[in-house]
Order: sequence, then C-alpha cells, then structure tokens
Amino acid sequence: VQLQASGGGLVQPGGSLRLSCAASGSIPSINAMGWYRQAPGKQRETVATITSGGSTNYVDSVKGRFTISRDNAKNTVYLQMNSLKPEDTAVYYCNVPVRRGWSTTNYWGQGTQVTVSS
Repeated sequence: VQLQASGGGLVQPGGSLRLSCAASGSIPSINAMGWYRQAPGKQRETVATITSGGSTNYVDSVKGRFTISRDNAKNTVYLQMNSLKPEDTAVYYCNVPVRRGWSTTNYWGQGTQVTVSS
C-alpha cells in the first residue's frame, strides 16, 4: 500500500488549505482514517479522524475550522482547513489503517508541511 499526500504549503493567517491523501495498492477495507500533525519540539497529535461510515472527531483546537472527509471509492481522505492560525503550523500526516481479515496494518503518508505565517 502506498499513500500519496498533497496540498500543504505556505498560507497567511486566516487562509485555507486542503490536504488530500490517496491510498493505492491491495486494500481490502479501511478502518477509520485520520490526519495527525507534529510541530517542531512537540509530540504528534491527532487532528481529526473519520470512520468508514462518516463519523468524525476533531481535536478541540480545530473544531469549527477544519473538516475531514473521505471518498471510500477512491480510498482517499481529505482535510479542509479554514481560518488557519500560526499555531496550525506543523507537518501533517495521514493515516490509513488497512484491514485484512483479523489484522490491521497502519500506513502513514510521507508528511506534508503546512506553514501559517504573514
């Protein structure tokens, strides 16, 4: 399984970005997909997750600003980020847990840099 993440970049405070992460390869089924981020000197944190049925969860700091979605037919997860703040600056990683029978393997994207600065 390979993951291809895209959409990061430099944006001014208040701006928007949309991240996408597409999984390809042998993928029988996928559990909850998610986006995580890691800022310099900080631990990686969960930003948002979405189940195969579309239920979502967000870290408090992004609620009302970020929206996670997925396209099951394309094995792709998205993160729409609005009203970006400097504290959102981090490397963002997508996570795709692929289930094969009774086992699940977590796959991670390569990370995409998001920088919010004026």
